[in-house]
Amino acid sequence: MEDSASGSSLLDNAPRPEYLAKVVATRAELRADLEAALGDAKRFVWEVGCGHGHFLTAYADRHRDVPCIGIDLLNERLVRATKKKNRARLPHLHFIRADAQMFLEELPAHLEFAAIYVLFSDPWPKKRHHKNRIIQGRFLSDVARHAPAGVPLYFRTDHSGYFSAALEIVQAHPDWRVDPEAPWPFELPTVFQQRAQSFQSIVALRR
Repeated sequence: MEDSASGSSLLDNAPRPEYLAKVVATRAELRADLEAALGDAKRFVWEVGCGHGHFLTAYADRHRDVPCIGIDLLNERLVRATKKKNRARLPHLHFIRADAQMFLEELPAHLEFAAIYVLFSDPWPKKRHHKNRIIQGRFLSDVARHAPAGVPLYFRTDHSGYFSAALEIVQAHPDWRVDPEAPWPFELPTVFQQRAQSFQSIVALRR
């Protein structure tokens, strides 16, 4: 079969078996990690892009009544985050290597978020890369499926363009409402926040 526009075979562009096998294995490993981390828990706090774990380790130390999970894609960050967790002796805190979208796709339906934090995620400043930003309509919809009414989503960035775009996306989304009066519940400057000259925050609540 050929793509008539390019003359190339559609089969040539199909995912290779080894890639598909790797994806299947990654999803299975993620499901196992979630089961081991959450057990019989019904709700948890989620940080997307946990970095070296500074924020979530401090948060979990103050909030020992709810499981906390931080995800990131870089193993080096997760190793350092896990060392912090172990030093602090926080068995309810877990750091998992995962992509946010895959995490949401593999999250069991009965599990609910207690809060969601997206702190200083990559702003992808070039216009052609904006599609890679974490705050997108699909992300908000997928998070909403695991968020009962009133559950907060906390977003913070030092990139003014990203902030404006994220605010517009959240305000237009039917599942979320921005609450400009809502307080920021836990302050601990992340590495990125310490480097930032200024930053802006959004608190959105599940409708």
